[in-house]
Amino acid sequence: MADLSAFPITTKWVPQDPSVLQLFSFPTANGVKASIALEELGLPYEAHKVTLSDADVKSAEFLSLNPNNKIPAIIDPNGPGGKPIGIFESGAILLYLADKTGQLGGNGAAERAEVTQWLMWQMGGLGPMFGQLGFFTKFAGSEIEDPRPRDRYIGEGKRLLNVLDGHLEARDWVAGAYSIADIAIAPWLRALDFYGAKGTLGWGDYKNVVAYLDRFMERPAVQRGVMIPPRD
Repeated sequence: MADLSAFPITTKWVPQDPSVLQLFSFPTANGVKASIALEELGLPYEAHKVTLSDADVKSAEFLSLNPNNKIPAIIDPNGPGGKPIGIFESGAILLYLADKTGQLGGNGAAERAEVTQWLMWQMGGLGPMFGQLGFFTKFAGSEIEDPRPRDRYIGEGKRLLNVLDGHLEARDWVAGAYSIADIAIAPWLRALDFYGAKGTLGWGDYKNVVAYLDRFMERPAVQRGVMIPPRD
Protein backbone atom coordinates (compact mmCIF):
# COMPACT_ATOMS: atom_id res chain seq x y z
CA MET A 1 0.00 0.00 0.00
CA ALA A 2 1.41 3.35 -1.04
CA ASP A 3 2.15 5.88 1.70
CA LEU A 4 0.78 9.30 0.79
CA SER A 5 1.14 10.79 4.26
CA ALA A 6 3.73 13.27 2.95
CA PHE A 7 0.90 15.02 1.06
CA PRO A 8 -1.25 17.07 3.49
CA ILE A 9 -4.03 17.28 0.91
CA THR A 10 -4.87 13.66 1.69
CA THR A 11 -6.05 14.65 5.17
CA LYS A 12 -8.91 16.69 3.68
CA TRP A 13 -9.56 14.49 0.65
CA VAL A 14 -8.81 11.02 1.99
CA PRO A 15 -7.85 8.32 -0.54
CA GLN A 16 -9.83 5.10 -0.40
CA ASP A 17 -7.09 3.29 -2.31
CA PRO A 18 -3.75 5.11 -1.99
CA SER A 19 -2.17 2.72 -4.49
CA VAL A 20 -3.95 4.37 -7.44
CA LEU A 21 -3.54 7.83 -8.89
CA GLN A 22 -5.41 10.54 -7.00
CA LEU A 23 -7.19 13.27 -8.97
CA PHE A 24 -8.27 16.49 -7.25
CA SER A 25 -10.54 18.36 -9.62
CA PHE A 26 -13.85 19.87 -10.64
CA PRO A 27 -15.52 19.47 -14.07
CA THR A 28 -14.49 22.78 -15.62
CA ALA A 29 -12.79 23.07 -19.02
CA ASN A 30 -9.40 22.72 -17.34
CA GLY A 31 -10.51 20.12 -14.84
CA VAL A 32 -11.90 17.65 -17.35
CA LYS A 33 -8.64 17.57 -19.28
CA ALA A 34 -7.21 15.37 -16.55
CA SER A 35 -10.26 13.12 -16.14
CA ILE A 36 -10.64 12.65 -19.90
CA ALA A 37 -6.96 11.75 -20.25
CA LEU A 38 -7.21 9.25 -17.40
CA GLU A 39 -10.29 7.69 -18.97
CA GLU A 40 -8.67 7.52 -22.41
CA LEU A 41 -5.52 5.95 -20.97
CA GLY A 42 -7.37 3.47 -18.78
CA LEU A 43 -5.30 4.30 -15.71
CA PRO A 44 -6.85 3.39 -12.35
CA TYR A 45 -7.57 6.50 -10.30
CA GLU A 46 -9.75 8.06 -7.64
CA ALA A 47 -11.45 11.39 -8.26
CA HIS A 48 -11.90 13.85 -5.40
CA LYS A 49 -14.24 16.81 -5.91
CA VAL A 50 -12.50 20.08 -5.12
CA THR A 51 -15.03 22.87 -5.50
CA LEU A 52 -14.02 26.32 -6.70
CA SER A 53 -14.92 27.83 -3.34
CA ASP A 54 -12.18 29.41 -1.23
CA ALA A 55 -12.88 26.79 1.42
CA ASP A 56 -11.49 24.19 -0.96
CA VAL A 57 -9.03 25.71 -3.43
CA LYS A 58 -7.57 28.14 -0.88
CA SER A 59 -7.45 25.65 1.95
CA ALA A 60 -4.04 24.88 3.42
CA GLU A 61 -4.45 21.26 2.36
CA PHE A 62 -5.06 22.06 -1.31
CA LEU A 63 -2.39 24.76 -1.40
CA SER A 64 0.11 22.20 -0.14
CA LEU A 65 -0.24 20.43 -3.51
CA ASN A 66 -0.96 23.43 -5.72
CA PRO A 67 0.22 26.81 -4.39
CA ASN A 68 -1.55 28.43 -7.34
CA ASN A 69 -4.94 27.36 -5.89
CA LYS A 70 -6.35 26.04 -9.18
CA ILE A 71 -7.73 22.65 -10.18
CA PRO A 72 -6.80 20.08 -11.37
CA ALA A 73 -3.93 18.50 -9.47
CA ILE A 74 -2.85 14.89 -9.10
CA ILE A 75 -0.79 12.62 -6.92
CA ASP A 76 0.70 9.60 -8.65
CA PRO A 77 1.76 7.05 -6.01
CA ASN A 78 3.81 5.29 -8.68
CA GLY A 79 5.84 8.19 -9.96
CA PRO A 80 9.41 8.28 -11.30
CA GLY A 81 11.55 5.74 -9.54
CA GLY A 82 8.46 4.26 -7.94
CA LYS A 83 8.09 7.26 -5.62
CA PRO A 84 4.91 9.35 -5.20
CA ILE A 85 4.80 12.63 -7.08
CA GLY A 86 2.36 15.54 -7.01
CA ILE A 87 1.67 17.63 -10.12
CA PHE A 88 -0.47 20.70 -10.77
CA GLU A 89 -1.37 22.65 -13.96
CA SER A 90 -3.57 20.83 -16.46
CA GLY A 91 -1.03 20.99 -19.30
CA ALA A 92 1.73 19.61 -17.10
CA ILE A 93 -0.57 16.79 -16.00
CA LEU A 94 -1.35 15.90 -19.62
CA LEU A 95 2.34 15.83 -20.53
CA TYR A 96 3.14 13.75 -17.47
CA LEU A 97 0.44 11.18 -18.21
CA ALA A 98 1.49 10.93 -21.86
CA ASP A 99 5.11 10.39 -20.82
CA LYS A 100 4.14 7.87 -18.14
CA THR A 101 2.11 5.71 -20.50
CA GLY A 102 3.81 6.35 -23.84
CA GLN A 103 0.39 7.22 -25.27
CA LEU A 104 -1.35 10.29 -26.68
CA GLY A 105 1.83 12.35 -26.78
CA GLY A 106 3.10 11.55 -30.27
CA ASN A 107 5.53 8.90 -31.47
CA GLY A 108 9.03 10.26 -31.82
CA ALA A 109 10.46 13.74 -31.44
CA ALA A 110 8.73 15.30 -34.45
CA GLU A 111 5.25 14.11 -33.49
CA ARG A 112 5.83 15.05 -29.86
CA ALA A 113 6.81 18.57 -30.93
CA GLU A 114 3.62 18.85 -33.01
CA VAL A 115 1.48 17.73 -30.09
CA THR A 116 3.29 19.98 -27.64
CA GLN A 117 3.00 23.11 -29.75
CA TRP A 118 -0.78 22.76 -30.01
CA LEU A 119 -1.00 22.00 -26.32
CA MET A 120 0.91 25.22 -25.63
CA TRP A 121 -1.37 27.06 -28.09
CA GLN A 122 -4.30 26.10 -25.93
CA MET A 123 -2.57 26.87 -22.65
CA GLY A 124 -1.27 30.26 -23.76
CA GLY A 125 -4.07 31.37 -26.07
CA LEU A 126 -7.38 29.57 -26.36
CA GLY A 127 -7.91 28.90 -22.65
CA PRO A 128 -6.97 32.34 -21.29
CA MET A 129 -8.79 34.23 -24.04
CA PHE A 130 -11.98 32.17 -23.81
CA GLY A 131 -11.84 32.39 -20.03
CA GLN A 132 -11.72 36.19 -20.19
CA LEU A 133 -14.45 36.23 -22.83
CA GLY A 134 -16.56 34.14 -20.46
CA PHE A 135 -15.94 36.62 -17.64
CA PHE A 136 -17.10 39.55 -19.76
CA THR A 137 -20.06 37.61 -21.18
CA LYS A 138 -21.48 35.57 -18.29
CA PHE A 139 -20.01 36.81 -15.03
CA ALA A 140 -19.33 40.13 -13.32
CA GLY A 141 -17.60 41.62 -16.33
CA SER A 142 -20.94 41.76 -18.14
CA GLU A 143 -21.85 44.70 -15.89
CA ILE A 144 -18.94 46.83 -17.13
CA GLU A 145 -20.22 49.57 -19.43
CA ASP A 146 -16.96 50.11 -21.29
CA PRO A 147 -17.23 47.73 -24.31
CA ARG A 148 -13.51 47.65 -25.05
CA PRO A 149 -12.48 44.77 -22.73
CA ARG A 150 -15.25 42.50 -23.98
CA ASP A 151 -14.63 43.48 -27.60
CA ARG A 152 -10.95 42.72 -27.15
CA TYR A 153 -11.68 39.13 -26.15
CA ILE A 154 -14.38 38.67 -28.78
CA GLY A 155 -11.90 39.68 -31.46
CA GLU A 156 -9.18 37.43 -30.10
CA GLY A 157 -11.64 34.56 -29.70
CA LYS A 158 -12.64 34.85 -33.35
CA ARG A 159 -9.01 35.01 -34.42
CA LEU A 160 -8.17 31.83 -32.51
CA LEU A 161 -11.18 30.01 -33.93
CA ASN A 162 -10.07 31.03 -37.42
CA VAL A 163 -6.60 29.63 -36.73
CA LEU A 164 -8.02 26.33 -35.55
CA ASP A 165 -10.61 26.12 -38.31
CA GLY A 166 -7.99 26.58 -40.99
CA HIS A 167 -5.65 24.07 -39.40
CA LEU A 168 -8.41 21.44 -39.20
CA GLU A 169 -9.10 21.54 -42.93
CA ALA A 170 -8.83 17.87 -44.03
CA ARG A 171 -7.73 16.85 -40.50
CA ASP A 172 -9.65 14.94 -37.87
CA TRP A 173 -7.29 15.89 -35.00
CA VAL A 174 -4.94 18.81 -34.51
CA ALA A 175 -1.64 16.93 -34.43
CA GLY A 176 -2.25 13.94 -36.69
CA ALA A 177 -3.40 11.17 -34.36
CA TYR A 178 -5.72 11.91 -31.46
CA SER A 179 -3.60 13.27 -28.62
CA ILE A 180 -3.38 15.27 -25.43
CA ALA A 181 -3.51 18.39 -27.61
CA ASP A 182 -7.11 17.56 -28.51
CA ILE A 183 -7.88 16.76 -24.88
CA ALA A 184 -6.63 20.25 -24.01
CA ILE A 185 -8.35 22.17 -26.82
CA ALA A 186 -11.80 20.63 -27.20
CA PRO A 187 -13.04 21.18 -23.62
CA TRP A 188 -12.48 24.91 -24.08
CA LEU A 189 -14.56 24.87 -27.25
CA ARG A 190 -17.27 23.08 -25.30
CA ALA A 191 -17.06 25.77 -22.60
CA LEU A 192 -18.51 28.33 -25.02
CA ASP A 193 -21.91 26.76 -24.34
CA PHE A 194 -21.49 27.34 -20.61
CA TYR A 195 -20.45 30.94 -21.22
CA GLY A 196 -23.28 31.54 -23.68
CA ALA A 197 -20.72 32.91 -26.13
CA LYS A 198 -21.20 30.79 -29.26
CA GLY A 199 -23.49 33.31 -30.90
CA THR A 200 -21.15 36.16 -30.07
CA LEU A 201 -18.28 34.41 -31.83
CA GLY A 202 -20.33 33.22 -34.82
CA TRP A 203 -19.77 29.58 -33.91
CA GLY A 204 -21.57 28.21 -36.96
CA ASP A 205 -19.09 29.92 -39.30
CA TYR A 206 -16.30 27.58 -38.21
CA LYS A 207 -17.43 24.39 -39.91
CA ASN A 208 -14.24 22.44 -39.29
CA VAL A 209 -14.21 23.37 -35.60
CA VAL A 210 -17.87 22.43 -35.18
CA ALA A 211 -17.25 19.00 -36.71
CA TYR A 212 -14.10 18.58 -34.62
CA LEU A 213 -15.92 19.17 -31.36
CA ASP A 214 -18.67 16.77 -32.42
CA ARG A 215 -16.05 14.06 -33.11
CA PHE A 216 -14.44 14.68 -29.76
CA MET A 217 -17.70 14.47 -27.84
CA GLU A 218 -18.59 11.16 -29.51
CA ARG A 219 -15.69 9.41 -27.79
CA PRO A 220 -16.88 7.22 -24.88
CA ALA A 221 -13.92 8.21 -22.68
CA VAL A 222 -14.74 11.87 -23.24
CA GLN A 223 -18.39 11.34 -22.34
CA ARG A 224 -17.29 9.73 -19.08
CA GLY A 225 -14.52 12.22 -18.36
CA VAL A 226 -16.62 15.37 -18.64
CA MET A 227 -18.74 14.08 -15.74
CA ILE A 228 -15.82 13.40 -13.38
CA PRO A 229 -15.90 14.26 -10.61
CA PRO A 230 -19.68 14.77 -10.45
CA ARG A 231 -20.70 18.32 -9.62
CA ASP A 232 -23.28 17.09 -7.09
